[in-house]
Amino acid sequence: MLTPVGIAVLLLGAFLPIVDFFIVNVALPTISTTLHASAPTLELIVAGYGTVYAALLVVGGRLGDSLGRRRVFVGGLVAFTLTSLACGLAPSVGMLIAARLAQGASAAMIVPQVLASFQATLTGHRRARALGLYGATAGIATVVGQLVGGLLVTANIAGTTWRPIFLVNVPVGLLVIALAGRFVPATRSDHPATVDLPGTVLFAATLTALLVPLTEGRTLHWPPWTWLVLALAPLLGLATYRVERRTERRGAVPLLPPSLIRVRSMRRGLTLGLPFFLGFGAFMFVFALTVQDGLHADALRSGLAITPMAVMFLIGSLLAPRAIARFGRAALGMGAGVQAVGLVLLIATVAGNWPDVRLIDLAPALAITGFGQAFVFGSLFRLVLADVPPHLAGIGGGVLVTLQQSGLALGVATIGTVFVGLEPVGVGTAFAVAIGIQAVLVVLVAVGSRTMPGVVGEPVPVEA
Repeated sequence: MLTPVGIAVLLLGAFLPIVDFFIVNVALPTISTTLHASAPTLELIVAGYGTVYAALLVVGGRLGDSLGRRRVFVGGLVAFTLTSLACGLAPSVGMLIAARLAQGASAAMIVPQVLASFQATLTGHRRARALGLYGATAGIATVVGQLVGGLLVTANIAGTTWRPIFLVNVPVGLLVIALAGRFVPATRSDHPATVDLPGTVLFAATLTALLVPLTEGRTLHWPPWTWLVLALAPLLGLATYRVERRTERRGAVPLLPPSLIRVRSMRRGLTLGLPFFLGFGAFMFVFALTVQDGLHADALRSGLAITPMAVMFLIGSLLAPRAIARFGRAALGMGAGVQAVGLVLLIATVAGNWPDVRLIDLAPALAITGFGQAFVFGSLFRLVLADVPPHLAGIGGGVLVTLQQSGLALGVATIGTVFVGLEPVGVGTAFAVAIGIQAVLVVLVAVGSRTMPGVVGEPVPVEA
């Protein structure tokens, strides 16, 4: 049985990979200066990590099922700690990108074991509460990452500027490794699925075909190869689907089971989750660069600027589980609506006062945005798995987290690229356009929330 301390250890382990996607954002200008990195390269430092992370998440889950979840969890933490050290010591931007890719691969070994351990060792209310805490942890990590990053970069410990944002993972990782052996039970699946190598390769190729041209194309003035690779993305996606369908028909378990994606709550929830995560990943990237490049704030002030969002996200995360249990899918629509209001207010504040925008002026809009985001995060993780059969819950959670990380990475590569492309016109204008795109996406989530199935305590509409 998993104890509360064991739950906390698993959540701390999951916190590290998630926070590392965002902690780098406030350090990007400093990395650019010290390592002479271009804007597309900076995007790759963020999105490359997320792409490898997303592509290997389900593989990490399969390894945990067959080799033992605690063993793979600890092994992933060891690798994550070592790759974090490599990131912190990287002498060039090329070495930093390589270390970030390896760090993303090790992160994919950690997170699936958390959800799978909850499924294997907890039942009823305790499982629902643990899953809710995971959703809250995932959301809080995204916001806290930039705050902690700003503090560490500004502290400039021993003249190391941005490097402590990675080096801080080393002592925390060692602590979690030590605690995991004592408090996390050893579990594995009675019928583990083998790793779907063809599906994994094709899915990773699809993400790469989307990411690389979108990240590098603008700076390179869109040479023919970028269009060719981008055109390959839908073909690779179609090939992935066909291979996965064929694998499932043979009786094997594919990386992304088509039958699982056809489940109502998964199909509709993933359709809503993708635009939300696209916008969320881009927001953190765009906000950090706007505050530092446009408003000329240092890394500390940039990190502190996000504090209102962090505080309200925490409060919203504490309130969301009860609201979801009472109002069901309405909590998702409400959260998305509140977030949209916050984003519009943020655009109005920046556009109406640029360039004389004080960071304190952004606080009300950020607080509203953070509160709404907490409800969307919590609702998605609860509602998407509502119709998934219990024996497929682990795979369903892996698919959801895979979509989350894919969306975050692609958000940086798409909306982030729009922002970078418009920066020469004006940082304020670029910010307004990028956040405006996110606001539209959030409105779509609010409208689409009515198509989601209900949860306990809410009448479930009859399928049309």
